[in-house]
Amino acid sequence: MKLPALLLWSPVAFVLAFAAPMSAQQTQEQTLADIRQELTVLFVEVQRLRTQLSTTSAPGAVVSGDTVLERLDAIEQEMRRLTAITENLELRVQRVVADGTNKVGDLEFRLCELEAACDIGSLGETPKLGGDLTDAVATDPAINPTLAPGPEADGEQFAVGEQGDFARARDAFEAGDYASAADQLQAFSQTYPGGPLTLDAFLLRGDALSQMGEWQPAARAYLDSFNLAPNGPEAPGALLKLGRALDMIGQPGEACLMLAEVGIRFPGAAEVAEAEAALATLGCS
Repeated sequence: MKLPALLLWSPVAFVLAFAAPMSAQQTQEQTLADIRQELTVLFVEVQRLRTQLSTTSAPGAVVSGDTVLERLDAIEQEMRRLTAITENLELRVQRVVADGTNKVGDLEFRLCELEAACDIGSLGETPKLGGDLTDAVATDPAINPTLAPGPEADGEQFAVGEQGDFARARDAFEAGDYASAADQLQAFSQTYPGGPLTLDAFLLRGDALSQMGEWQPAARAYLDSFNLAPNGPEAPGALLKLGRALDMIGQPGEACLMLAEVGIRFPGAAEVAEAEAALATLGCS
């Protein structure tokens, strides 16, 4: 029996309606791990009891066999119960992933409609939230401890000129030259896609565009920043700013959804208070 592994969602697309906060996901993941461990123990016990039953031929085995069979029956009932729980959790996760992926695709489509330079035909299929389960399992330390990165893997590798280019764009932003900063940061994200500073570049570009009142491209920049690390330390801020930007471009429903997700997904984040204040201001129900 193959047991599902519940893993944290990886960033692929903008996640607007995750059905459970990260803390709930972690609890669910722990529950599945506990179930898997219990099933393993129970399976070993069943095998031991079956061996005991099959190898005993003494008359006393018939007498003791009643107790063993009762134990075996109880164990198998418990295994069925745990299996049912596991399958139920798996179905819930699949529904969350399907619903979230559909909403991601819908919102990306609607954002693209608002951007003059965006080609709807180039959007393609929205990647499934959570990515490839096989790849995730292979890199999950709880499932494959040998692949857990050591201290030497903590250092970030920068391309030649990457830090300097980002610093110049940031200096332009701090100097109030928002147009130059936005242009430099756009070029930066194209030159160093997937780099360690790309997320910050998207976020800072959104701030620069917001300062100029260009809310549509700002919303896209915040979306791109959030997509790179939806569970990262910058995710609550990106989600909060995205909600505000959506409100500014006349999308109050989506804005309320984004702002509500800040508290749902990141209940302990400092941005929760700001998001709740914005929700009250917008009159979100």
